[in-house]
Amino acid sequence: MKTSKITAIRHLNCCTNRPMVGKLFNERTPCRVISHILLLEMDQGLALVDTGIGMDDMRFPERLGFMRILNRPRLDVNETALKQIEKLGFRADDVHHIIMTHLDLDHTGGIPDFPNATIHVLKRELEAAMKPESFRERERYRKVHWAFGFDTIRNLKGLPPEIMLVRLPGHTRGHCGVCILAPPNGWLLHAGDSYYFHRQKDENPKTTLMVNLFQHFAHIDYEKAMQTKDRIRELALQHKDQIIVMCSHDTVEFETLSGTQVN
Repeated sequence: MKTSKITAIRHLNCCTNRPMVGKLFNERTPCRVISHILLLEMDQGLALVDTGIGMDDMRFPERLGFMRILNRPRLDVNETALKQIEKLGFRADDVHHIIMTHLDLDHTGGIPDFPNATIHVLKRELEAAMKPESFRERERYRKVHWAFGFDTIRNLKGLPPEIMLVRLPGHTRGHCGVCILAPPNGWLLHAGDSYYFHRQKDENPKTTLMVNLFQHFAHIDYEKAMQTKDRIRELALQHKDQIIVMCSHDTVEFETLSGTQVN
């Protein structure tokens, strides 16, 4: 089988959250926390890196559990990956692959919108979602998002070798990053939820009060997650001319890479 070739990378925001913490989280007023998704256009279909929340989540927000109260997501179906892909002239069936950084509900909600896509996820993350071991794991995963499709999980079969999974442990049991070779600019690393605020990558890093508190709540293994965050920061500083590092929820990174403004 011929391997697909990446022809374009698009940056999508697939859910705008409006937490009531103001600039304490990301120094923005009003506070906006996005879901940064990658759409990879290939000569043999499309691939998504994560999905944000989906059509049914927008229509029935109770599916999101406590998240809808904590994060106050903007319930606009036009922010779903499906609607944005259709606006670009594609169809749901054009999405052949979905590559997951992890299976938190705000990353998996759009999976049911693409029923024919192959889902790629690390085995350890799948095990955590299927057999949660704690309250935090039970709350973060929603089987309604993905339970129907896991028989299609493969080791990136059908995807170009320019796409690699990178283990970034700590946030969840099987959390990973997705690294993509994107000439002429070098590598792009989607680091998932390894960090939350762009200034955490600075030479003199800064973590806001609410991000610091949220990390303790969100990471399954806090110490390991902090080690991962530090390694990502070192990578971003040492190879800033060769690799662009981004996370799932920082609005500044999204606006810079997408060339759009989040309102």
